[in-house]
Amino acid sequence: MTPFAQLFDLTGKVALVTGAARGIGFACAQRLAEANATVLLTDIDGERVAEAAQALASAGHQVRALGQDVTDEQQWRNMVRTCVDELGGLDILVNNAGIYIGHTLLDNTLEEIQMLNKVNVESVFLGHKHAAQAMRPGGDCGRGGCIVNLSSVAGLRGVPGHSAYGATKGAVRLYSKHAAIEFARLGYNIRVNSVHPTAIATAMGEQVYDDLVEVGMAENRELAKEVVEDLVPLGRVGEVEDVANAVLFLVSPASSYITGTELVVDGGQTAG
Repeated sequence: MTPFAQLFDLTGKVALVTGAARGIGFACAQRLAEANATVLLTDIDGERVAEAAQALASAGHQVRALGQDVTDEQQWRNMVRTCVDELGGLDILVNNAGIYIGHTLLDNTLEEIQMLNKVNVESVFLGHKHAAQAMRPGGDCGRGGCIVNLSSVAGLRGVPGHSAYGATKGAVRLYSKHAAIEFARLGYNIRVNSVHPTAIATAMGEQVYDDLVEVGMAENRELAKEVVEDLVPLGRVGEVEDVANAVLFLVSPASSYITGTELVVDGGQTAG
C-alpha cells in the first residue's frame, strides 16, 4: 500500500498547464507546483503568464512559462518539446485554456460557435494528440501520464444562455471518455478525466452573471450572483482552489484507478 504522504506527491513529474496566467489555470499550476511537480505554465497572454510563473518561482517552485495559442498545432509541438527536452519529460497535461461566450441560442452567431469550438474543443484534441505521443510507450518520454480536461456543469445539463458554450463543454466531457478508453485499451498507461466546475469566482465567472442579466434571469449582476448562490446547496460561489484541489487529486497516485470519469465541483448544484 502506498504511504499516505506519497499519495499526493508529484516529485519527479513534469506538468503542462494551459491558460495558466490567472484564475483556475494559475491555481492548478500553483497546486501542482506545491505538490513538487515541475510545471510549464502557458497562456496566450505571454507577458502575464511570465509574471504568474515568476510569482511561483519566487516561492521556490520549479516552473517555466511560455506564450501559447492552444489553437495552433505547431505551438503544441513546441510546448511538448520544451517539456521533454528542457524539463525532463511530460507526465501531466491540464487542458484548462478556454473561452466563454454566452447569449441566447437565437442571439448566437455562427462566428461565435466556430470560435468556441476552435478554442474549447480543437485545442483539447491537439493537447491529447501531442501529449499522448510523448507519454505513451515508445514516445519521447514513454512513462505514461495523466490528462485532465476542464469542462463545466454546462457540459452536463442545460443552462439558459449557455447553449453554445455548453455544447463545447459537453464535447470535452465525451472526448475525455473516448480518449480514456482508447488509451487504456491500447496500453498507453495514460489516464484521462474531466472536471466540471459551476460558476467560480474568476473573471470568466463574472461574465456568467452578465449573461444571466441578458437572458432575463436577474435584474443586475448583484442579483445574478444571488441566483447562482441559490442554485448551489452549499450556498456559495466556488473558489479556484476548489477546482485546483480536484485536479491535483486526478493527476496524483491517489486516483490511480480512476479514468474516464467526470469530477463535478459544483457545491451540489447538479445533485438534485
